[in-house]
Amino acid sequence: MSSSTVDLQDALALRAKITEDNLSVELADGRTIIVPLAWYPRLIHASAKERSAWRLIAGGRGIHWPQIDEDISVANLLGGQPSSESQSSFKKWLAGRAKRETRR
Repeated sequence: MSSSTVDLQDALALRAKITEDNLSVELADGRTIIVPLAWYPRLIHASAKERSAWRLIAGGRGIHWPQIDEDISVANLLGGQPSSESQSSFKKWLAGRAKRETRR
């Protein structure tokens, strides 16, 4: 097993913070991962309230935003992997979101 594999398996998130341009995740081992928010279209389209409503999942191996149905794993962040959601899935989600907002 390579050391990078061990790092991915053992890395646990403690906190997430979203700025206008970045997602920042503080890890239990002291590292902080900062990635472009553009990697996660659902987070870009989320309100500040929705972005702040995250919770850790799988013992800190991932982060979940229930209001926008977004899950991001620490391993994917460390691996430099952006969202793998298809364009058609994202467009469907965005259309459903627009419908809900017009009903309000």
